[in-house]
Amino acid sequence: MDTSLSLLPFFFFFFSIIIILNKINRLRSSPASKNKLIDRHVISHSQESKFPQGSLGWPVLGETIEFVSSAYSNHPESFMDKRRLLYGRVFKSHIFGTATIVSTDAEVNRAVLQSDSTAFVPFYPKTVRELMGKSSILLINGSSQRRFHGLVGSFLKSPLLKAQIVRDMHKYLSESMDLWSEDQPVLIQDVSKTVAFKVLAKALISVEKGDELEELKKEFEQFISGLMSLPINFPGTQLHRSLQAKKKMVRQVERIIEGKTRRAKNKEEDVVIAKDVVDVLLKDSSEYLTHNLIANNMIDMMIPGHDSVPVLITLAVKFLSDSPAALNFLTEENMKLKSLKELTGEPLYWNDYLSLPFTQKVITETLRMGNVIIGVMRKAMKDIEIKGYMIPKGWCFLAYLRSVHLDKLYYDSPYKFNPWRWQDRDMNTSSFSPFGGGQRLCPGLDLARLEASIFLHHLVTRFRWIAEEDSVKNFPTVHMKKKLPIWIKRR
Repeated sequence: MDTSLSLLPFFFFFFSIIIILNKINRLRSSPASKNKLIDRHVISHSQESKFPQGSLGWPVLGETIEFVSSAYSNHPESFMDKRRLLYGRVFKSHIFGTATIVSTDAEVNRAVLQSDSTAFVPFYPKTVRELMGKSSILLINGSSQRRFHGLVGSFLKSPLLKAQIVRDMHKYLSESMDLWSEDQPVLIQDVSKTVAFKVLAKALISVEKGDELEELKKEFEQFISGLMSLPINFPGTQLHRSLQAKKKMVRQVERIIEGKTRRAKNKEEDVVIAKDVVDVLLKDSSEYLTHNLIANNMIDMMIPGHDSVPVLITLAVKFLSDSPAALNFLTEENMKLKSLKELTGEPLYWNDYLSLPFTQKVITETLRMGNVIIGVMRKAMKDIEIKGYMIPKGWCFLAYLRSVHLDKLYYDSPYKFNPWRWQDRDMNTSSFSPFGGGQRLCPGLDLARLEASIFLHHLVTRFRWIAEEDSVKNFPTVHMKKKLPIWIKRR
């Protein structure tokens, strides 16, 4: 693990070279063309707006190396902080082969994220686009995206699914926690990832256990390994292996869809109530939603759920372990709920978990400090002026959310874990956007909160623990270096 991490900076060095050489930006084609492009925007909009200041870095490489180097440090936002002091909260750069407008301004970020596809569309590296496919929910725009997002979002927010999540989390956590030993550390990151994947697979495609689940998980791990790989597709490369893994998963999901269709046709099961996301999409009459498209998108939808929920849970345990006052307050709140339910003989419902005020503040503060999603990338479809800044057509826009969440302009003592700061603070502001925003706001954000709430409740009501020293790594994804080992004592 340590060896592979140490090699990643070199990987990104070559990654950026290949990307840029394959698709060289016009800005870099010659000094004359660069000046022409910049001058056109500065001159034509000089009276109403300004072209962001900044640097395009080295020829070909841009500022990618410094960006990646900062990302691996203890303060990944240092790349942004340095340029913010020099150029302001919105500046130009050139990273991962693309001319980019970088924003650490909360209002500018919100405006871009809330724009429709006539102004901005999603932007991902070439490898990610190839793995997703053109029909991925993460890439499509317009009415198709809104319809798909609406169908999925409505189901994920439904009380029926939330009730199922509560039952499943209780079952999976009980099975796991019953086996925890006081003689060896428990790796919270691994436990949360295993439980979250089971919950996700059942919610999306009703795969719950056995060989089918294990095969799906095995192929999925191979698939996501290619998301940050070199954009080279031939036998033996990681991208090729990942594409093959996705094909196997798609065939597996297509078999599940065919089985559902057959049983519905033969009236072998109740088709009125949707049991998973596939059921929801199969009920839609749109010819656009073919079985193959649904199967592909079920795989793509596993990506954010696979990482975001386990990271949120792991970071919450990490921050609580480092903050005894917050841990004691949260434990007391959850123990009171447990005692009340035992007294009345009632089970715990999903709204019980989400109504725990301090637990929700802990999750909110974890989202702010942990930055599960460090930023969101878009591509400008036309020249756009926002808050006096000109974002040129064809340029990438990076809304760097981490810098906003850790900015002393918006938060007092931003690097201090302080759940109490949310006592009288509104979360619906431009300075807090842990799941993005606009039409592409993560439809599973309520479920992420629910799963984290359930995990923390079971953990604090069943165990006391001491966490080993561990550190947060923020690149290429947020994770704990040692998977957050804790030593537990049963209550």
